[in-house]
Amino acid sequence: MTFFLILDEAINIESNCYGFDSIIRVIKEGIFPILQIAIPIILIVLCTFDLGKAVISSDDKENKKTIKRLIRRLIYAILIFFFVTVVNLVFTMIGNITENEDLIRWSNCWNYPMEE
Repeated sequence: MTFFLILDEAINIESNCYGFDSIIRVIKEGIFPILQIAIPIILIVLCTFDLGKAVISSDDKENKKTIKRLIRRLIYAILIFFFVTVVNLVFTMIGNITENEDLIRWSNCWNYPMEE
């Protein structure tokens, strides 16, 4: 019985997020920073190792493959870094452009998850 009382107090169905406040916060404050910072750093470190191997290696064919892989990884790092910004921009623009009350509420949920 106590579990249901705690659960009932923790979930606020009347909020902007229909009770998904904590999930939205985990995505925005937990998953997105990892995507935006850690993954590009890992990709850049891998690029550094590949470039080091290419410098040490004397095989021109292997060096060309390594350079292509390096360029791809750098592009992926840039795309992943800006993915979070684009998602935030889209959700903010949806709330500002539309007249649909549900979309405005979802945009408010994304931008202000703990407010009613």
